[in-house]
Amino acid sequence: MAAYLIVEIDILDPIGFGDYRKAVVPLVQKYGGRYVAVDDQIETLEGAWSPKRIVMIEFPSMERAKEWFTCEEYRPLCKIRKRTAKTKMVLVEAA
Repeated sequence: MAAYLIVEIDILDPIGFGDYRKAVVPLVQKYGGRYVAVDDQIETLEGAWSPKRIVMIEFPSMERAKEWFTCEEYRPLCKIRKRTAKTKMVLVEAA
């Protein structure tokens, strides 16, 4: 069953984050991930949540998403992401 990685992201260093973006897209694809939404035009419909940017990636399964997140190739990219942006991530299974 498909799973969705939903990321709230605030990019602090756009140049450094560009390095992350270039490398992470093909790695996500390698694990079967597909970018569903990437946008900074967020419309809050209810509550006080007002993220600066949302990224949503569909993976074939929860297991495949976790394999991507914990893979050896992602470790150095994760360090770049943490250095260049503030993020919150959740992983949910499709209904």
